[in-house]
Amino acid sequence: MAVEKQKELYAELLIQIGVNLQPGQSLLITSEIVHREFVRYVVAAAYKAGARFVMTDYIDVPTDKMRFLHGRPENLDHIPQYIVARAEEIMRDKWARLALVGEEFPNLLDDVDSALMRRASAARSQALKHYVAAQMADAFPWCVAAVPTMPWAQKVYPDDTPQQAFDNLWKTILRMVRADLPDPVDAWKQHDIKLKHIAAHMAREQVRAVHFFDATIGPNGKPSTDLTVGLTDAPIWMAASGRTQDGQQFIANMPSEEIFTAPHRQRVQGWVRTSKPIFPLLREVRDAYFRFEDGMVVDYRARVGQDALDEFFKIEGTRQLGEVALVDTRSPINQSGLVFYDVLFDENAACHIAFGKAYPTCMVDGEKLSADAQVAAGLNHSDAHDDFMIGTATMDVTGITADGRRLTIMRQGQFVPEITN
Repeated sequence: MAVEKQKELYAELLIQIGVNLQPGQSLLITSEIVHREFVRYVVAAAYKAGARFVMTDYIDVPTDKMRFLHGRPENLDHIPQYIVARAEEIMRDKWARLALVGEEFPNLLDDVDSALMRRASAARSQALKHYVAAQMADAFPWCVAAVPTMPWAQKVYPDDTPQQAFDNLWKTILRMVRADLPDPVDAWKQHDIKLKHIAAHMAREQVRAVHFFDATIGPNGKPSTDLTVGLTDAPIWMAASGRTQDGQQFIANMPSEEIFTAPHRQRVQGWVRTSKPIFPLLREVRDAYFRFEDGMVVDYRARVGQDALDEFFKIEGTRQLGEVALVDTRSPINQSGLVFYDVLFDENAACHIAFGKAYPTCMVDGEKLSADAQVAAGLNHSDAHDDFMIGTATMDVTGITADGRRLTIMRQGQFVPEITN
């Protein structure tokens, strides 16, 4: 099948399966300007599906950088009221939201003061906190997907020519989202069933904690990871598709290879090391180490990006976890052998944890509780939610059940047959 036709099918897949747009429903698309050609495919697919209105919100990172370099720091706290009003309308009318990622200017913000970026991020998060909370509670359908750029492709395929890298990344993305298959929609439905089977096993066994252990010796002479993540008393394991509060099914991440739930904010003990680059505050961090006591990060360091971690952990709630996710090393993303330098792909190649805000839908009736009641039940609150990859091919994962049994979940990075069969 020609690549251009696959792009058109990909756009239709994002509308039909990603956000599952309903006739009469409006759609917000956020994207860097460089993706405008593909955005037009999506807009066409949306209107063909009966969209009431499609709004495109384009991002230009060099323009954003000018604000950090030349604007007054105190003005970073200002968020125009129209942005808040727009978010409120999207919530009220239950628009669908599609975010297309893929950087045109990777690392452009590396020389920007991390404190300024944290300040701007905090102001936006506070102004839009009700909108962010609504999205994380699945009040409306949302999806994050990727479109390649030549600079991003050259990071993923550094030995290729720029055009070869770009073409290869397109092919890889289309393969990872199953847009290259004869019936991508059915392929996603079958994949969703497979992941939900694993999630159902975790629920059926009443797993209340997961223990990550990697015997590979770290720089301190101890196993590189020995981390126990305790869950809430009523966890829900999620996989691939979710449902809005009105019952509209959608897939938040395409690709999606994980099952995930919410930790209890005070039940994390031990230490862990990252296995892939991470990007808090849009700054690259490598080879990071974290040690937890009673749910709180009490010690951390990174070989690259220590200053970014320092600023990130100044955000309230980021020293505690909001998500724990299991990903089999047989994931097609991991099997590609590539590092994508983009969390959408890299988090679906490895087990991961997320610092910051928890998804209330990962606890029974969590989305129905007040913010204070969520915290009392163990869900973490924060203005941030950033994924940190920790999974390796030498990692074992054990589940600890409500009645104290120890259940083998993953061995050497792979789900055991008792769970997948």
